[in-house]
Amino acid sequence: MAGGPASPSAWWPPTRSFASGRWALLIRDGELAEISVDGQVLLRGIRAIVRVADWVSVPWSVTSVDMTDASVTVRLQATEPQITGTLHAEIDGDRLTATVELEPAEELWTNRAGLIVLHPPALAGTPLTVRHPDAARSPTTFPDDPAPHQPARDIAGLAWDQGGLRAQLELDGDVFEMEDQRNWTDASFKTYNRPLSLPFPYRVGAGERIRHRLTLSVRPAAGLPPAPPTTAQGPPVIDLTPGGPLPQFGLGAATAPGPAPASTGLAPDVPLLVELDLRTATWRAAFERAVGSGHPLDVRLVLDPHHPEKVRSAVAGLVGQTVLRVGAYAGGSPRHVSDVATIALLLGELEAAGLDLPVVGGARSHFTELNRGLDRLPGDLDGLAAAMSPLFHDLGTPQLVESVAMQRILARRMVTLAAGSGVHIGPVTLRPPFNAVADHDHASPTRTDLAEGYGPALADATDARQHAPELAAWTIASAAALAVPGVASISYFEQWGPRGVVAADGTPYPVAEAIEALLGLAGGPTTQLLSGDSPDGLLWAVGSTDGVRTRVLLANLHPVAQEVRVTTPSGTVTKVLGASCWVAQTLE
Repeated sequence: MAGGPASPSAWWPPTRSFASGRWALLIRDGELAEISVDGQVLLRGIRAIVRVADWVSVPWSVTSVDMTDASVTVRLQATEPQITGTLHAEIDGDRLTATVELEPAEELWTNRAGLIVLHPPALAGTPLTVRHPDAARSPTTFPDDPAPHQPARDIAGLAWDQGGLRAQLELDGDVFEMEDQRNWTDASFKTYNRPLSLPFPYRVGAGERIRHRLTLSVRPAAGLPPAPPTTAQGPPVIDLTPGGPLPQFGLGAATAPGPAPASTGLAPDVPLLVELDLRTATWRAAFERAVGSGHPLDVRLVLDPHHPEKVRSAVAGLVGQTVLRVGAYAGGSPRHVSDVATIALLLGELEAAGLDLPVVGGARSHFTELNRGLDRLPGDLDGLAAAMSPLFHDLGTPQLVESVAMQRILARRMVTLAAGSGVHIGPVTLRPPFNAVADHDHASPTRTDLAEGYGPALADATDARQHAPELAAWTIASAAALAVPGVASISYFEQWGPRGVVAADGTPYPVAEAIEALLGLAGGPTTQLLSGDSPDGLLWAVGSTDGVRTRVLLANLHPVAQEVRVTTPSGTVTKVLGASCWVAQTLE
């Protein structure tokens, strides 16, 4: 899990370019990114990483960047714990060699330390050859669907064909394995050092040097023509087509301390997704505040494994309230997912209380845990649910922006897994509302009021970009990515507070206008979703139509202005969108 603050000063990080011969790459936030040959990206990134307790990433400061005609050297520094590091890359004809060296100034207990390599998600479905430390080779593929477990293990080297090239990656200094980071909405497959089957944390002594190296070489692929050159053929096109009912857009309940503002400016029929962790002393106060908002509620219960009787008390509170659906997760489970026993307990208490409500289940953390825990779910759920938060492994804006295209992959996968029952996505937040891989939860064990807030208010879940103008375009793009046929509801952020759409005093953040625009897509019973794929993962559109009026929202996540053409059953819209901006268009 990522750690350390994000800079509030800029949406995009400072970036430097480097080119040598056929090779080019970017230097940003201490990583080498977008490593390409002849304009084709072969690796998304090369990074030095240190993960400590609860898998928190140690934040780096870049102390210097030196470049020659054929090399780049990035020097890194961490203060807590004290570590110096170097990331060096050198070009020699058709070969790039990158070395990571890390040296702690004090004894370091770490879950992972060293080199990681990020592969482009466009490689999904591509055949892959894995070379093992004993020189044996195994054929496999970069998985099409997000893989719940490691698609490759015991790695000393990898080889694959891409765009007319044969890429060969050799790794030295440790044994590596791969995971599919699309599960967390990261736009990558990640090859990382030290297999997870080995014990962690492990000790690195003061002054002990960690050194890992990769060598990436390319040659023409046998029997494959080179990638054809791309030619501009007018503005990119997004085709919006009818896709059934529009998802119901909602918000997460506020978890911030203090009373709610007198007004949030939101219509009273906007749903609130409220999670009640029955293991904490604040759950009743959290429920009372959500009820007091007057909004219809989407309730998720986190069960206390030591006190299952608390479910009866929580369900009793639902009587007489406007509740859209209710779900339950197994509290204390390492996977934070629903299971047969948890859902059975909830169903029994609902029946005893005389409540006939839709019951959903899934994962309260990431799609990852849903993907890994499908065998634990009952088969008769009324809907499948999962939260999403892109800033888990990396806090950078590129990660945030690139996550949108991955959200679409996960939404479609959830629809397939739901097999006809509705899919409920949310809350969609920037940072995770809790650390799903931590040994403990951040929760107040004694307070029964909300003087300190609850849940995310007690964790490192607030990001400065929540208040940025660019987040409005990101939210429109995210909604366009997630709004695929079969998705029944999408909930964003929180109603108010530092993780909300308005401040604690009711002052709207820029994202509030985007939320209002999404809510404005709703119409009568004949209104249909208009959905379409992005041409590049950064230009998005979503809309609705009732046969008379068509509403379209367009978003550009590029750091520069872009022209885009959107086709709908009611006509075509062509717009030039500013950098990280969005617009609304109505056709009648």
